[in-house]
Amino acid sequence: MKGRTIALDHVNGFEAAALMVDGRLSDLLIDSEHPRPGAIYRAIADRPVKGQGGMFLRTPDGSAFLRQIKGLAPGQPILVQVTGYAEPGKALPVTAKLLFKSRYAIITPSAPGLNISRSIKDEDIRDSLLEIAHAEMVKSDMGLILRSSCEDAEADEIAEDIRAMLDLAAAVLADATGEGAEKLTEGDGPHVLAWRDWTEAAEVVTAEGCFAEHGVLDQVEALSDPQAPLTGGASYFIEPTRALVAVDVNTGGDASLAAGLKANLATARDLPRQLRLRGLGGQITLDLAPMPKKDRRQFETALRAAFRQDSVETTLVGWTPLGHFELQRKRDRLPLSEVL
Repeated sequence: MKGRTIALDHVNGFEAAALMVDGRLSDLLIDSEHPRPGAIYRAIADRPVKGQGGMFLRTPDGSAFLRQIKGLAPGQPILVQVTGYAEPGKALPVTAKLLFKSRYAIITPSAPGLNISRSIKDEDIRDSLLEIAHAEMVKSDMGLILRSSCEDAEADEIAEDIRAMLDLAAAVLADATGEGAEKLTEGDGPHVLAWRDWTEAAEVVTAEGCFAEHGVLDQVEALSDPQAPLTGGASYFIEPTRALVAVDVNTGGDASLAAGLKANLATARDLPRQLRLRGLGGQITLDLAPMPKKDRRQFETALRAAFRQDSVETTLVGWTPLGHFELQRKRDRLPLSEVL
């Protein structure tokens, strides 16, 4: 099945969204009972942790940790936004730099200025977007970022999106000094996130049971296997541990001199998708198939290009003395094994 399809359904009673590209599962979002990334709290400063340069906060959903102490005293209310999912037994990660994000616009209360996505190159389009931005933001001292999705959007839709985010930001900021800890926004669920972030042209399917009809459930079930197949009989294993995610690349039955490089390059191209679908983050260590050191640059180039297209923030750390390659990936999704 060619083309892009966005399927909106439910899994185990929770909202779920799947992005299929040419019949292959490209992205998957499943809601849970945990606080959503993007949720905003009025939290209460609890106790500082000077050794870590941060402060524990009280929220209605438990303890949160903010990497900030300066200007913050115990008992003081502060607006914070959830940045990801907490590791088991740890506090919820939050930031004081709020973002109000929609399909076309991002309002940045703490960063004034008007900005347009650098991926929009056409100067005429950039000029017209600046006109819209100036017209809508003329009475606000907050910042605005117009996303790449604005390139093909109607002016009225962009303006309406800006106004909606401005109104939401104003309402939240007005609650900054209320009494006690309170959740002010829930954060976007999978269906809204699909509309917000999967902006390329696609067929949208919303019928109940569409996951089964479009083969999403079969591909999700395959993700329970730690082995991910590659072309030519090669494969790699993705196995989470308490400390890190281990990735082991195997060449299979290919005994040629270039087998290691081919398997490693294929892994580089597929790894962002697999990590995204499995909801894995944190420290990731790649135990690659054997290849000459002269081929490392080619592998790094392929890996960097693949993660550049990924929606989850990932840092390519580099090589270890043992020849492993390390990554650091943001935990903005729950592991699929926990969600299911």
